[in-house]
Amino acid sequence: MGFLVVLAFLGLFMIGFPVVYAILLPSILYVLVEGLPFGLLAQRITYALDSFPLVAVPLFIFVGNLMNLLSGITDRIFRFAYTLVGRVPGGLAQVNVFGSLIFSGMSGAALADIGGLGRIEIDAMKKRGFDPSFAGAVTAASATLGPIFPPSIPLIVYGSVTSVSIVQLLVAGIMPAVLCTALLMLTVLIVAIRHGHARAERWPTAGELVASLVPALPAILAPVLMVGGMTAGAFTPTEAAAITAVYVIFISAALYRELTPAHLWHSAVLTARSSSAILIIVASAALFGWILAVEQVPQTFAATLLGWSKDPLMLLIIANLIFFIAGMFLDSTTATLLLVPIIAPPLVMAGVDPVQLGIVTIFNLMLGLLTPPMGLSLFLVSDIAQVSIRQLLRALVPFYIPLVSTLVILTLAKDLTLWLPRLIAQ
Repeated sequence: MGFLVVLAFLGLFMIGFPVVYAILLPSILYVLVEGLPFGLLAQRITYALDSFPLVAVPLFIFVGNLMNLLSGITDRIFRFAYTLVGRVPGGLAQVNVFGSLIFSGMSGAALADIGGLGRIEIDAMKKRGFDPSFAGAVTAASATLGPIFPPSIPLIVYGSVTSVSIVQLLVAGIMPAVLCTALLMLTVLIVAIRHGHARAERWPTAGELVASLVPALPAILAPVLMVGGMTAGAFTPTEAAAITAVYVIFISAALYRELTPAHLWHSAVLTARSSSAILIIVASAALFGWILAVEQVPQTFAATLLGWSKDPLMLLIIANLIFFIAGMFLDSTTATLLLVPIIAPPLVMAGVDPVQLGIVTIFNLMLGLLTPPMGLSLFLVSDIAQVSIRQLLRALVPFYIPLVSTLVILTLAKDLTLWLPRLIAQ
């Protein structure tokens, strides 16, 4: 019955059913066929949503929405990034990548990065003569930093599913994000030199650098405050999300003086909509996962996978292939909720570190934002930059190299991911 439920899900999804219906309908049918109490549906859904770590998700979504509506934070981050790296070959393209790293320290989501800072970056690049498709490609590629650099909504979801320490996951994402940033900036540099892209006329003076840093400093300090507090044990990731939200409201109202009640209300409405969409998937996937657990599908899959190989690296490579294919068709939340409970146990049993697996999994799924047919980043950037998906994909080709290279390094060199959590744990 478990495999029939999986086949029913795949069939409904492939013929075009929304993913929530494709998950729920087979699950409800299973309950009816097995003669189980119908109240079990409500029980399992309630149990899934009664999760303290998941409270962080709407809070970080609220922060992202608030920053997208307020130009003060994004403008100051952009100006500081331009002052610091605008002279590097690639100019505004380098600013795009570096600014995304800073912005991701407050938003925790790729689409929030694109909708907020990305919109400013694309407009600025187009005005300076950059090809719109190239501007869109840089923005889409750099937006993958958000979901692995703390705070990270996908890593919080992963931690809640696997019971892995969310603090360790968030800290573990710092070095991979820095590595990916460096590789993306190197790629931009090579492309810029080859095509003679515009850049700032001179390097900034110390005074100019300080003058651009001071207004942006409150925004830059947000991830430092959050990560520092969590690693010191001052608050949990969920409490960190609440503190970050209060902090953003404070600096927007008291320092940047642009926050209004209308901004708060509109951000809250958008957050309710986005959170509902995510939490409905969480609840549906929890019911689906419970059915698979009852039917021992994960155990069967684990035995099959371990029958192929018991080498941790080989299993991690197999998992990468599975997640890469899934990311092309499913959003990261759905893929995490459906696949991780099945794939993670045999890999952990074989010796793969669950924190490394979390970073590899989420970064892999983020590549799905840049691959059709799902490719949510592609559609959003295409709309902002006013270019076709075909043009955008053509411009993205050079950026797949640093992104895939980062994934390969994270798979092969686990110490890159784990040394910082281990250092903080000492």
